[in-house]
Amino acid sequence: MKNYRIALDGPSGAGKSTIAKRLSAELGFVYVDTGAMYRTIGLYCLQNNIDTADEQKVSSVLPKIKIELKYVDGEQRIILNGADVSSEIRMNEVSMAASKVSAYKEVRKFLLDAQRNVAKEQSVIMDGRDIGTVVLPDAEIKIFIVGDATVRAKRRHKELLEKGQNISLQEVLEDIITRDHNDTNRAESPLAQADDAILLDTTYKNFEQAYASVLEIVKSKMS
Repeated sequence: MKNYRIALDGPSGAGKSTIAKRLSAELGFVYVDTGAMYRTIGLYCLQNNIDTADEQKVSSVLPKIKIELKYVDGEQRIILNGADVSSEIRMNEVSMAASKVSAYKEVRKFLLDAQRNVAKEQSVIMDGRDIGTVVLPDAEIKIFIVGDATVRAKRRHKELLEKGQNISLQEVLEDIITRDHNDTNRAESPLAQADDAILLDTTYKNFEQAYASVLEIVKSKMS
């Protein structure tokens, strides 16, 4: 059976991860959340009082970081230096730290081989910012998922509240706008739609509608 690589790219809160998780379960593909890897580096820096705005300091601690991906009941778990940090990396302050460290060349280089190696021997669904353009430029299926910033902020805010995080919608919206700017304007591997990626706007779609659209695209490409 042919292995497929599916690249789902797009800005924060567009629904990539939720769609990717369900799609991987339905197709039996391995799901790789690349954003979680950057969040893990951001978390390490926060835990160790490393200034995430200082590229040199962040780069200098990379040799001290060991990130492992484990799959428990089909769900990806993130292991940082032996500790499961799958919950901690979802904190909003970690999101902002991830946005900063992901702009650094050495950080992206540090994670690139690990991301590509996962896709060598098996069918994968990988979501992030530069999967279709940099990580897996030869992916058989590429989808670029976008959505209005306010709508994305409302979705993200709901998720954070459900996880018990006390944060206002305005704070989430400001964070998303900042992340959009950082991700799009960074010098190293900026957020961009690959030339051969299919654009999907989820602004006016609920999750089921967005998922159905992605599944239709994937099946048409695999047929």
